[in-house]
Amino acid sequence: MCGRYTLTRAEEREFGERFLISDISETRLVPRFNIAPSQNVAAILQENGRTVLSSLKWGLIPSWAKDLKKTKPMINARIETIAEKPFFKSALKTRRCIIPADGFFEWRQDPDTGQKIPTYIHLPDKAMFGFAGLWDRWTSEDGEVLRTCTIITMPANSFMQTIHDRMPAILPPQNETSWLNQAETDVSTLLSLLVPIDSSSLASFAVSKAVNSPRTDTQDCIAALLPSRQGV
Repeated sequence: MCGRYTLTRAEEREFGERFLISDISETRLVPRFNIAPSQNVAAILQENGRTVLSSLKWGLIPSWAKDLKKTKPMINARIETIAEKPFFKSALKTRRCIIPADGFFEWRQDPDTGQKIPTYIHLPDKAMFGFAGLWDRWTSEDGEVLRTCTIITMPANSFMQTIHDRMPAILPPQNETSWLNQAETDVSTLLSLLVPIDSSSLASFAVSKAVNSPRTDTQDCIAALLPSRQGV
């Protein structure tokens, strides 16, 4: 799964140029070192043919949900079932998004002690990238609108297998525009855009247990305890 990530960049021009965003005004960017479920997150989507940066709550609620109290928000959507599960299949066709990040966390179990070690995974050059996501819009009977999102996950590549058996779907930059394209609704075409990132494109290092608390959102969360491990 993917349950925590970072977006430490806050420079709007750099951000807009990297993701070809038409409108960045709706969402104020601030450095984030421990983004957690149920929080509002930056997300890129298409609206009226324009690529915009928006704010969505992490944990998808489908538009058809009747009772929020009885609906569990889904922070992740498995690539194997997103085309069939009612929770996701409509969003896959019509409401796709990119969730920008520059790293994510996973907890690796130490085979000797059994302890879970928080691990930070990133690109070797620490560049920004985009998770493939889905979003939806839920409206209450009195007109309250809640916009939510989820991150798609897939089986781990060889690099991630030593840390966890799954990983977030990181979009190749050349596939980002096609993923957002509202005119594309063919499921097989959309799924073909989600390919595992090459293991050589990832690096990782163990970090402070400060990240264990979602209330902690400081640089301490990405403080290295061990040298970085590069992809193989």
